[in-house]
Amino acid sequence: MAEKRNIGIGFFERYLTLWVVLCMIVGVLIGKFLPAIPIFLGRFEYANVSIPIAILIWLMIYPMMLKVDFRSIKNVGNNPKGLFVTWVINWLVKPFTMFGIAWLFFFVLFKSFIPTDLALDYLAGAVLLGAAPCTAMVFVWSHLTKGDAAYTVVQVATNDLILLAAFTPIVAFLLGVSGVQIPWDTLLLSVVLFVVIPLSGGVITRHLVVKKKGIGYFQNNFIPKFDHITVVGLLLTLIIIFSFQGEVILENPLHIVLIAIPLILQTFLIFAIAYIACKALKLPHSIAAPAGMIGASNFFELAVAVAIALFGAGSPVALATIVGVLVEVPVMLMLVHFANKTKGWFINE
Repeated sequence: MAEKRNIGIGFFERYLTLWVVLCMIVGVLIGKFLPAIPIFLGRFEYANVSIPIAILIWLMIYPMMLKVDFRSIKNVGNNPKGLFVTWVINWLVKPFTMFGIAWLFFFVLFKSFIPTDLALDYLAGAVLLGAAPCTAMVFVWSHLTKGDAAYTVVQVATNDLILLAAFTPIVAFLLGVSGVQIPWDTLLLSVVLFVVIPLSGGVITRHLVVKKKGIGYFQNNFIPKFDHITVVGLLLTLIIIFSFQGEVILENPLHIVLIAIPLILQTFLIFAIAYIACKALKLPHSIAAPAGMIGASNFFELAVAVAIALFGAGSPVALATIVGVLVEVPVMLMLVHFANKTKGWFINE
């Protein structure tokens, strides 16, 4: 069902890159001058999963899952070509192009700047980003490109269902190819904690609130209550992560830029593939733009969560996923501008 309220990008979301940079600075300063704080927080973990960070990540992901209406899947038969583009790009193309591009840059082009062990960690972070296509911010990108809101919901809902089944084996396969040891129990636990539980909670909450108050109340009154919780949870998580990452960042500031380059190129590449495929299939712009956005952007909250669970908050793998957060918003806004400028390329609606 289409969102009726205005979901244009808000103040916090619009300047997310600035907030990430500020959180990075605060976190690094805490790690440098108040090391007792990350040491204390590091005591609270289970199966390599940080309990404080897990709580904050639930705060990030749960509001996103509230927006997913799985009843919209009944409309999957209406103009399925756009869905096929989304599915193929997200699960048969994107994870593998991310692996290829990241491997090329980290192990070949940047070989003289990045030691092999760090390159392997950065590659793992890139893989986690590549295997986690966007599930929530795409609603914003779709709105800004005047995308078909109902169709976007179908894309997101079906993508979430595929995510439940495909994320773990794809990540395990690609990390295995790269030589990273796979702690299967932690990986599966991460998917349960950061996908299954918040997704189930979102579905149950949505059903109960809609049943009691109606869809209008849910969309116009209930959902807005969570507008800033995701961003606040993300920023607090980043402060904690960067407090663990302080030494790595201070010792390798150039690496932030080196990680960002392949991530940005991957974003442009995936958008181009999806956008051109939709044009070739003669789909309307209102379907093509969201199809390109959902593949180009990442479910970085999940990528960050799994990186922390698998490798620890202080690992270079987690740092690589954080760089994905750093570049996401400005790059996606550039693509939104491009999509709006090229609306004439598509059939009239």
